[in-house]
Amino acid sequence: MDLASLQQYLIPLLQIIGINIVLSGDNAIVIALASRALPPEQQRKAVTWGSGAAIVMRIVLTFTAVTLLEMPYLKLIGSIFLIWIGIQLLNTDEGEENIESGSTLAAAIRTILIADLVMSLDNVLGVAAAAKGSMFLLIAGLAISIPLVIFGANVLLRLMERFPVIVTIGAALLGYVGGEMAVTDLAVSDWIDSHFYALHQIVPIGCAAFIVITGKYLAARKA
Repeated sequence: MDLASLQQYLIPLLQIIGINIVLSGDNAIVIALASRALPPEQQRKAVTWGSGAAIVMRIVLTFTAVTLLEMPYLKLIGSIFLIWIGIQLLNTDEGEENIESGSTLAAAIRTILIADLVMSLDNVLGVAAAAKGSMFLLIAGLAISIPLVIFGANVLLRLMERFPVIVTIGAALLGYVGGEMAVTDLAVSDWIDSHFYALHQIVPIGCAAFIVITGKYLAARKA
């Protein structure tokens, strides 16, 4: 494999890994919080069954997102969504405490599924965008997210608490991927390619900087 081919797969794969590291921690902690009121044996079942169902749901969401991203204007909408998520990563430290634990196994699994559906949208959209239509990268992104969701929550959260810069880097990465999505949308890509190709570099970097500046500003204002 030559250098160009290696870069074609390696860079998006590193982006996918970064997105999963930052965003899968929240999904994993949802599973723990939703099952925390159960007896130990049922906790293990809730984690296993809830994670399995959530993974199936994430696979369906991911392949749906890939199809939708091929439609005009949806990449532009998705890029705005990713930018908003990135800003919220830097501006919000709340959310998990609002998740109620289930008093029964069924209730815990239901809570896991509902919460993971909402919280997986950012992960799914980011991975689908970073994969750039590559089925190999898409499957790799899903494979990476599974152990992170099931096993990695506590480690990731401790690392983020100890090294907050990880969250900032991840938020900037979402902005970069969102910028790449915007300039490759079918509604604008032809014009950009023929009139202002430099936007392929300017927009992603600008979106990453915008997220960091805006998110830090809002967080400082809130503090």
